[in-house]
Amino acid sequence: MDKESQILGMIQRNPFISQREIADELDLDRSAVSGYITSLIKSGRIKGRAYILPEPKGVTCIGGAHMDRKAICRETIQYETSNPVTMTETCGGVVRNISENLGRLGVFVSLISTVGDDKEGEWVIKNTGKYGVDTSQIHKDKKQTTGTYTALLDKNGNMAVAVADMNIYEQLTVPFIMQKWPHIAQSSLVVLDTNLPEQTLFYLTERCKLENIPVIVDPVSTIKSKKLMKSLTGIHTILPNKEEAETIAGMEIHGLEDCKEAARKIHGFGVKNVIITLGSQGVFASSGQEAVHLPAFQVKTVDVTGAGDAFAAGYLFGLSEKKDFVQSCQYGLALASLTLQTGLSVYPHLTAGRMTKLMEENECVSI
Repeated sequence: MDKESQILGMIQRNPFISQREIADELDLDRSAVSGYITSLIKSGRIKGRAYILPEPKGVTCIGGAHMDRKAICRETIQYETSNPVTMTETCGGVVRNISENLGRLGVFVSLISTVGDDKEGEWVIKNTGKYGVDTSQIHKDKKQTTGTYTALLDKNGNMAVAVADMNIYEQLTVPFIMQKWPHIAQSSLVVLDTNLPEQTLFYLTERCKLENIPVIVDPVSTIKSKKLMKSLTGIHTILPNKEEAETIAGMEIHGLEDCKEAARKIHGFGVKNVIITLGSQGVFASSGQEAVHLPAFQVKTVDVTGAGDAFAAGYLFGLSEKKDFVQSCQYGLALASLTLQTGLSVYPHLTAGRMTKLMEENECVSI
C-alpha cells in the first residue's frame, strides 16, 4: 500500500488525527506528511480538516463493563450437585448498566472502561453504544480478556451466589485516567463504581472535588466497598445496599433507625447524600438535612439483577433534570421497579415518559 493510501486510511479512522501522529506512525517527516495531505486534498479524496465542536456537558460513568451471565434454577437449588437452569447472557457492569439506562432516557452520557480485544468486548461496546452511550473512551486491552460476572438465581429470581472475573479492571490505573481527563473535565456529573482500583478511586474523587465536579459512587459489593474508606470525603452521593452500608458505617442495620444512624456516620466521613437501598423495603435516603423512607413500588419480581443500577440511573436522571433530592430518589424507585419485572439487567422498553408516569403514581413517607 502506498503512503497516500495509508494516510487516507488513518484519516478515515480518525478524522482529527494530527500530522505529527501520522508522521510518527509511518516514520515520516511532518513536512512529507503535509505534502501527501495536500495531494489528497487536490485530488478530492479529502476535503480538509474537520473542526471539533465542544461536546455538551453530560454524565461520565467510569468503571465496569463486562459480560453478565445468569443461571436461573428451574427447581429448588440443590447444593453440591448439578442443577437444571435457564442461562442468559447480557451486557453487564454497574456503571455500564447505569450508562445504558441513561442513554435510553435521552441523557448525554459516556462510558470509560476497559474490555478485552475479543468478541465479548466488541459485543459489549456495540450493544452499549447503540442506546446512545458514547463508547469512544473504552479501551481494548490486547493482553486481558473481557470481564465476566456469573450469577446463580433461585427459581424466584433471588440471587443465591455470584462469581466474577474482573482482573482486567486493574488496568484502569491513575495514568490511564489522567489520559482521559480532558474528557472527564467536561462532565456535569461523574459516576464511579468500585470495580476501579483503590488508588484510582482516590485520585478521581480528589480531583473531581478540586474541580467541583459532583461524584456519585456505587459500592458494588461489601468486599469492594472497603476500597472507598480513603475516598469518601467530598462525594456528592453514595448508593450502598444494606450490607455495603454496614461495612462502610461499621455497624449492623436492623431497621430504619439503624439506617438513620448509619447514614449519620457516613455523612461524618464527608459524604453529602446517603441513599441506602433496602430491596423490597425501598430506600432510606438522607441528605443530612432531611431523611426519608421511600417504600418500594409493588410489582411482581422476575429478577433482581440490575435493579440497584436502575435505581442509580433514575436518581441521576432526576439530578440531570434539576429535580430535588427526594424527587430524584422517586425516579430511581420507578426505574428499579420497571427493571425488576424483566429478566434483563436493563428494562428494554424504557422511556422517560413511562418512568415519570410510574413515579408520579407513588408517594414518599418521611420519618
